[in-house]
Amino acid sequence: MSEQQPHQFERGTDGPKVIMAGVDGSESSLRATAYAAGLARRQNALLALVYVQPVMAAGASLGAPVSGTTEEIAEGLVEEIRTSAERVKDLWRVRWEFRTFKGDAYAGLVRAAEELKADAVVVGVSESAGHRFVGSVAVRLVKAGRWPVTVVP
Repeated sequence: MSEQQPHQFERGTDGPKVIMAGVDGSESSLRATAYAAGLARRQNALLALVYVQPVMAAGASLGAPVSGTTEEIAEGLVEEIRTSAERVKDLWRVRWEFRTFKGDAYAGLVRAAEELKADAVVVGVSESAGHRFVGSVAVRLVKAGRWPVTVVP
């Protein structure tokens, strides 16, 4: 019978491969993005930034150009993220990608996390007063219990 060697701890081989952050341009989502970027840098993980374009059926039925508006928001977010990444490129080496999904924020983030095979989800705290009664996206993600969720104030 051979003797088993005790397992040695392998530093740096485990940990998240994909850290996903929900971003919508709000101050709390931008803080969540910065927090997630730090996690991704330290873990050498991919930072997946996700914007969920809201589908506003009521606005669309009244003839409002909803699609173009949400596309403009997404393009503005990409530009802001690229500018920020360029500013810190020599200090922080973070692999990142930006994706957009359409739908309600919760369903879009769930779909994104599944498609990206996210190991962790980072979101900002809701800035909407109505979410105290209905439940924020962050609370719904935590309750889903499918990924570790960090809510950044």
